[in-house]
Amino acid sequence: MAKIIVITSGKGGVGKTTTSASIAAGLALSGKKTVVIDFDVGLRNLDLIMGCERRVVYDLINVIQGEANLNQALIKDKQCDNLFILAASQTRDKDALTDEGVKKVLDDLAAMEFDFILCDSPAGIESGALLAMRYADEALVTTNPEVSSVRDSDRILGMLSSKTEKARNGGSVKEHLLITRYNPARVEEGQMLSIQDVEDILRIPLVGVIPESEIVLQASNQGIPVIHMPDADAAQAYQDVVARLLGEERPMRFTEAVKPGFFKRIFGGR
Repeated sequence: MAKIIVITSGKGGVGKTTTSASIAAGLALSGKKTVVIDFDVGLRNLDLIMGCERRVVYDLINVIQGEANLNQALIKDKQCDNLFILAASQTRDKDALTDEGVKKVLDDLAAMEFDFILCDSPAGIESGALLAMRYADEALVTTNPEVSSVRDSDRILGMLSSKTEKARNGGSVKEHLLITRYNPARVEEGQMLSIQDVEDILRIPLVGVIPESEIVLQASNQGIPVIHMPDADAAQAYQDVVARLLGEERPMRFTEAVKPGFFKRIFGGR
């Protein structure tokens, strides 16, 4: 049975789509048949980060409106045999997303024997975000360690506990906290909230901490999910998140500031 996971946040620019791409790729590399759906209608970016923008012919709205079927619209990833992408439309309005249409797409994907269906949500609480989370089993609430981002994520938790199908039926969506762009040195200098600060505010289980890294932007610009760059700290952090989602216990890494070596302390420089 397919597990539906929404990657969501209250604030834009926190790394949801980067996270969606790397988590999807990581699950596929772990042998799980995975599809990732871009719900950000009108502002399509997932296909760029996954390097398949030139292969988009049909999109999510085409499928919902009966202009194409899933077999026509799904794009097979070139690096992972088990990974497929369903792009958002760049030319339609978010109102083209309907509850019935989204449910049918998710049901049809489940019938295609996917292990995981990832929903890359737009930021905020408008209709696209609500529909991305509506049928979720689990949620990755993605936040930067800054007050405005955390506050907006708290609002998203309220939506998950009231606006989803599981909430309507007396259940709950399993929530995971993912902190992105974390810089321990800046935390020590008081420029950024600590992991403990964020946990104290949101009070949901921490599934991972992604370190701040220029490699993430480089990977996105190249159309490669950063998880495919195994030497990068951010890639290893995403690998840890995937393992935890699959039930494996791993210690949190990249959460402590790296002390400068002897020569750097003496001579300075980068």
